[in-house]
Amino acid sequence: MATQARGLQNFISDLRNAKGKDDEKKRVDKELANIRKNFTPKGGKLADDGSNPSLSSYQRKKYVWKLVYIHVLGYDVDFGHAEVLVLVKSPKYSEKLVGYTALSLLMRGDDSSIGSIRSTIVKDLTQPTAASSKSGVPPDAAQSLALCCTANIVGLELIQSLHVEVQQTLVAKATSSYVKKKAALCLLRLARTSAKLIQSREFAPQVAQLLQDRHLGVLTSTMGLLYGLATQVPSEYVSLIPYAVHILGMLVLKKACAREYLYYRTPSPWLQIKLLKFLQLYPQALVSNGEEESASNGGGAHISQLTSIISKILTETDVSDSINKSNADHAVLFEAVNLIVCWGSSSPPQLREGAMKLLGKFISVREPNIRYLGLMTMAKLAHLEGSIEAIKKHQATVLVSLKDADISVRRRALDLLFVMCDTDNAERIVDELVAHLAQADAAIREEMVLKIAILAEKYATDLRWYVDTILKLISISGDYVSDAIWHRVVQIVTNHPQGDLQAYTAATLLVATSPRRCHVTTVRVAAYILGEFGFLIAERPGMSGEEQFRILHQHWPTADSQTRSVLLTTYAKLSNLYEECRPLVAPVFARCSNSVEVEVQQRAAEYSSMREAFNPEAVEDLLREMPPFEEKKTSALEQRLREKEGEESAAVQKAQRPSAAQRKRAAQSAAAAKAVEEVAKAELQEEPDDPVSPISDGSPGTAKDFNRTEKIGIPKEVIPAMRKAFSNLCTSPSGVLFENALLQVGVKHEYVGAQGRVSIFFGNLSKAPLHNFRAIIDEVDHLNIQKQGTQGLLDPDDDGGCTVAVRTQAKLLLIVECAAPFDDAPAMRVAFTTDGGEYHEYPLRLPIVATCFMEPVSLEPQPFMQRWKSLEGQDRECQEVIKAPPNAPPIDEEYMERISAIVTDGLKFGRCPGCDPTPWTVSGAATFRTVAKDANGNNINVGCLVRVEANPQAGAFRVTTRTLHPLCSKAIKNVALVSIKLA
Repeated sequence: MATQARGLQNFISDLRNAKGKDDEKKRVDKELANIRKNFTPKGGKLADDGSNPSLSSYQRKKYVWKLVYIHVLGYDVDFGHAEVLVLVKSPKYSEKLVGYTALSLLMRGDDSSIGSIRSTIVKDLTQPTAASSKSGVPPDAAQSLALCCTANIVGLELIQSLHVEVQQTLVAKATSSYVKKKAALCLLRLARTSAKLIQSREFAPQVAQLLQDRHLGVLTSTMGLLYGLATQVPSEYVSLIPYAVHILGMLVLKKACAREYLYYRTPSPWLQIKLLKFLQLYPQALVSNGEEESASNGGGAHISQLTSIISKILTETDVSDSINKSNADHAVLFEAVNLIVCWGSSSPPQLREGAMKLLGKFISVREPNIRYLGLMTMAKLAHLEGSIEAIKKHQATVLVSLKDADISVRRRALDLLFVMCDTDNAERIVDELVAHLAQADAAIREEMVLKIAILAEKYATDLRWYVDTILKLISISGDYVSDAIWHRVVQIVTNHPQGDLQAYTAATLLVATSPRRCHVTTVRVAAYILGEFGFLIAERPGMSGEEQFRILHQHWPTADSQTRSVLLTTYAKLSNLYEECRPLVAPVFARCSNSVEVEVQQRAAEYSSMREAFNPEAVEDLLREMPPFEEKKTSALEQRLREKEGEESAAVQKAQRPSAAQRKRAAQSAAAAKAVEEVAKAELQEEPDDPVSPISDGSPGTAKDFNRTEKIGIPKEVIPAMRKAFSNLCTSPSGVLFENALLQVGVKHEYVGAQGRVSIFFGNLSKAPLHNFRAIIDEVDHLNIQKQGTQGLLDPDDDGGCTVAVRTQAKLLLIVECAAPFDDAPAMRVAFTTDGGEYHEYPLRLPIVATCFMEPVSLEPQPFMQRWKSLEGQDRECQEVIKAPPNAPPIDEEYMERISAIVTDGLKFGRCPGCDPTPWTVSGAATFRTVAKDANGNNINVGCLVRVEANPQAGAFRVTTRTLHPLCSKAIKNVALVSIKLA
């Protein structure tokens, strides 16, 4: 044999001695040329099969071996196939060995020449050669070679033509155990290549016969084949469960194992693992006690036997001094625990407890592999009902593993912390993870940030804590906070107007961006939130609209294109809300209109030209608050986690299940939306008699009746103060609407065109909480009102409402749109109960009057008088004379200056200079704005004129209003009269 291989040995030596890659390639090319030359006969006559008939057996084997070695080195070999086929067809074992080896490596299943040797492979598979005492070659040697070759050169045509022979070889009684093992593995390879190759229903009984073989090698290979087939069609192999349990019982309970299959005194651990993995495919069949399943599985005896097997694996597995034995035992153990996990809540409690106890021991050992598997398996076990409390006992140990030197162990510890988190321990786990984030290396930071963000949202009982947590993440690892995370913050804050979350978030972000150096992600989220909800904190010291712009704009020089785009949108909204911001914003838009960044340039150009291109109502509509986001079933963060870890990850499965806090928030949002919808559908039943009275007539309107037999109303002694306060609020931006010993109601309102924003504050002045506190606002046809308030404040049910603690406030935000002219003020009823059981109900009116939606117009004398005359008529003019109050000073020029201020600042009319014939006359013009559209899609507006004439001698005033709509005339006159009384 050494003589025959001498040429090959010399060739290999030459290649090993080559000084470099170039020398090796030259030697290979030289050898390939020599082999090609020898494969070509000198006379040029090839055999019918394309081979060189003049080659001897020695030469053919030597050259083919060289081709195989060259191929193994990575060089292309595209000739010599005919010589390989000659060796395969040879009856000699030495030549078949070379031929089948070369065939497996050099040729593919789709080669055209493969079909010519199909009959040879079939013959070798089905007709074993007789044993020869001289050669010492076993009779099944050719079978083994054919099986190995078939598995390695799989092609669709070859599979379809040979799988039947392979299957027959596997189940034939005369086949030796050695060949059965190879046949099972070959058939598995063929089945994986073509899934529908084997008829499972007919093949299952044959597998059952193989599972009764006593040779553990055959059983191991058969279980590999069975597991591969069962993963494709599990239902066809459910009848084989008792056989698998029986084999597992023989290995675990009786230790029935041949000596050669003992691995460090563990009976065939590879077979045990395959059996357990197969059983994991049938969790319902194993734990079912139904008659149908028991009949199909051969009775329920195997279930109790399997329980005993798993129990023994759990109790007898321990950490061993031998690494090899420890690895084998723990591989079996972890598959047993996985089986318990597959059983779910139906698994016996004692097994779950035993598994948890063992895993708790394993996650604290020094061996990293065992600790890794322990953490991973415990995360799977955490999905079982009732397991979380047991896992929480190991929380400290898991936190220690989070600081392990091995990053794979740290990842598993992070997964387990994520899975074991619930409402009780969420804050501690999240705080621990945030604290560890500062020391975590870059490889795991992104994953930690994502999971912390999901946990904070999932288990936040107070969304302010969620906001604070995300800001900590940004400050510690801002580069690893993806856009999806801060987008989610914006979505949650926008969709939860209850309480003071929006104002708290705006104030917190304003403080966070106050330093000149802060992360760009903080600037982005702050810019968006302040643009939407900055008005909620504009009245606080140091948080005005101008101050918000200054703090945000200090980050402009260091901001990137995306951040600048968000900032520009915020600037546009700030300039729309606050007049003082417009001179600050205009230069920024002008500079950015020539920016090289296309997005920044486009936004700046559009925002700067918006007021010229559109009317004020359209601009207000474009820059109003964004509506709530649509709540999707799966958030972007959960989707990102699924993309990173896969559908089967324990963390992904945990994230998909909504927590109690999430369900509660969803229920609250649904209830609030339903209440608003019900109120919006109601119709106005009665109109109040006095449109500028601060007290409503108590009619139910569109709100539900409180259904109280005994109630305490507004005390008579506070009514005069209420009238004065209401009149003042009709022409001033803020003030107190109502106040007694128990309650103070404050109002702040501002308007732009046909839209307004009204903030109402209900302060508890008593020494005890106010319960079932509700504010019911009647819906009217002429106003579109959107309501957002403290949770429960808008609850229409008698037993609903919120609780206003001592010295605290409930808040209500109204977004108002004027849809048509009107002359009354919307009614609001405030109801609550005291600790003593007294029920209070106060019918009030909100200072939302027609003059709130005026825009001043400046007219020259001639156009003013032309319009004044054109509006003559009973339906267009309202006039009334009013006496000055008895305690009022004499009517003089100073008094008339106050009247002029009422017309311009209170009624929001433009003063028309030159229109007044005497110093005792004040004339003004304005446009009443609505959101209603005409047939052409334009806003319907009403031109309005007013004239106040004083008679100093009589101490009286005459108020005359003329408009195109009688309701506008009446409304302006009423507000003007009550304002003059207070002048």
